[in-house]
Amino acid sequence: MKRLFDVVVSGLLLVALSLPMIFLAFFVWKRLGRPLYFSQQRPGMGGHPFKMLKFRTMTAERDASGRKLSDAERLTPFGRWLRGTSLDELPELWNVLRGDMSLVGPRPLLMQYLPLYSPRQARRHEVRPGITGWAQVNGRNALTWPQKFELDVWYVENRSFWVDLRILWMTLLVVLRRDGISAQGEATMPPFTGNDPDPSPKA
Repeated sequence: MKRLFDVVVSGLLLVALSLPMIFLAFFVWKRLGRPLYFSQQRPGMGGHPFKMLKFRTMTAERDASGRKLSDAERLTPFGRWLRGTSLDELPELWNVLRGDMSLVGPRPLLMQYLPLYSPRQARRHEVRPGITGWAQVNGRNALTWPQKFELDVWYVENRSFWVDLRILWMTLLVVLRRDGISAQGEATMPPFTGNDPDPSPKA
């Protein structure tokens, strides 16, 4: 039922939002240039890699040695607005339609994080990653990494169609309030470097 729901809803949204997505792509081109999309390999269910699509929100500026500048330096006001409204996530509907992702599930992170997870944290890959998830509606990037992972595992252990519907409704409220867009003192979220003592909240 979950997969059928994902296919129907993502397909309908891609059709309904096709014109707004064309306008967004035009403004990304005008404000940030090409490429219009940010494409990166991310781990899906079982840790298997797939190419995730998002609208680009950062410039491609580099320092004198050719290294990319920090997120804070490359994130423009327009890109910050895209992230704050979550409109940069709309191309991920194509990933949902393809079966790489689900509407609801743990967010797909970076491939290099896979060997850093504890066995419990690695359970987040027992399901398809999602556009939104239990961690996103309970703090988003304002959470610590251990807190995020514990909420992801809570979803894996308690997932159901009704939990998904609840998360989708809560996502709408979070996006409208623009809660937890970035970690404190960060443009986005600091990288995950391994496990410290886990102050995990109870879900």
